[in-house]
Amino acid sequence: CDSTKGTIYNMCCGLCHYNILPAILNEAIPSATRTIDEGLNNCHLRAPQYTTLLESMQEDQHRHTQLSSFKLKEALFNVRQYEAFLCILLSDAITSAQEVEKMQVQFATTMERLKNTVENKVSVDANEVFPLFIALSNLWTGFQDEMLLLKFLTSLTNNLQQFSEIQSQLFPEELLTSLLEGLTVKSDEERLRETMGTRVNVSDFKNQEWLFPETIEHFDQLLIQYHGFCAHAIGVKGLTLPGNPAIGILKHKEKCYVFTSKEAAYIFAQDPDKFIQLNVEKAKEYTELIQLLQLHHQFEYLVPYAQAKTPDKCLMKPTVKCDSSSQTDTHILPPTIVTSYEWNEWEMRRKAIKLANLRRKLTHAMQTDLSNMRRQNCTQVYLPKDVSTQTKRDNSSNVPRPQIFLEGLRGQSSPTTHTVKVNLTRAVDET
Repeated sequence: CDSTKGTIYNMCCGLCHYNILPAILNEAIPSATRTIDEGLNNCHLRAPQYTTLLESMQEDQHRHTQLSSFKLKEALFNVRQYEAFLCILLSDAITSAQEVEKMQVQFATTMERLKNTVENKVSVDANEVFPLFIALSNLWTGFQDEMLLLKFLTSLTNNLQQFSEIQSQLFPEELLTSLLEGLTVKSDEERLRETMGTRVNVSDFKNQEWLFPETIEHFDQLLIQYHGFCAHAIGVKGLTLPGNPAIGILKHKEKCYVFTSKEAAYIFAQDPDKFIQLNVEKAKEYTELIQLLQLHHQFEYLVPYAQAKTPDKCLMKPTVKCDSSSQTDTHILPPTIVTSYEWNEWEMRRKAIKLANLRRKLTHAMQTDLSNMRRQNCTQVYLPKDVSTQTKRDNSSNVPRPQIFLEGLRGQSSPTTHTVKVNLTRAVDET
């Protein structure tokens, strides 16, 4: 009992280290989330500034000449890529925080059960206490996995910060402030709010399908093309502007597209295939858009590196494929059917066991050199019978049980002890 109690005590003392990992995670997860949020805020600040400068270049030729030396489109696409990666990391960090919170609740519950099971007990049944230790071990492993995941997310965030640093080097704050002088910078949220009250009139289109929140379930879970950016602004303006689903989602060839304004939606809906091809051409010009806009299905047949130097050849013609089949005769030669052939392995085993079953064989024969060319002889014997005899009869008798008592053994008031022997054993003839 003392050994078992000591073992349980040592285990309980070791469980105190379980509080270390949850405490570290409770500090590390908010820190990692803050770092990602800072990167996202920087993206939300940079992307509208680059977008405003690009729009001013398209509206004013003088501005176009002034800003043409800056790689604003490349910078905008880079910021959008950085923002997309940070959103993925932030989602993973939030999921990790929820998982850690859930495991902490399970940890507290399991520790309370273990405390109630072990407390003030000299020994505890192993079937009661060790399942709780196994549950705590699984929680410990879960905390370690979350630590590794958080370390991986932090490493990715630190590695991605170099893109933000490059942006700061290419476009310092002083330069952006001077370039944006006299221009109004609109954030993505402000652009969405401006178009929140407008929507497409479905009666203006006969052969186009438009989706709205009140017309379809799970509206927020629809798979939007181009990563949610406006399908018209990419190919026409070369801008990545977040579309507003409230205007209306165009469903064309089982794919959904969003737009930044009602006018852009109407223009795109007149000839969707034309603007889709413009987006593909824009992705050829800026290859980073292939990953950002998820256009991998449009670039399945890229030319090899040796042929990529030819400016006339950007894509190879897709190889024409078709399904074909051929059939041959089962038996080219004349059929030879063996009736004794057996393909089933278990049937062959059954036959082998049947042949090897010697219990069903009744006769045995043996031939030697002395018995060669002689007639067969057989003999018959009578086996002895089992005979038994009885020589005596078992009997028993019962004798009375002795019952003898002694009186006065507990002592009396006198200093001398007097005992009286009483024999209450019954007679033999009374039994």
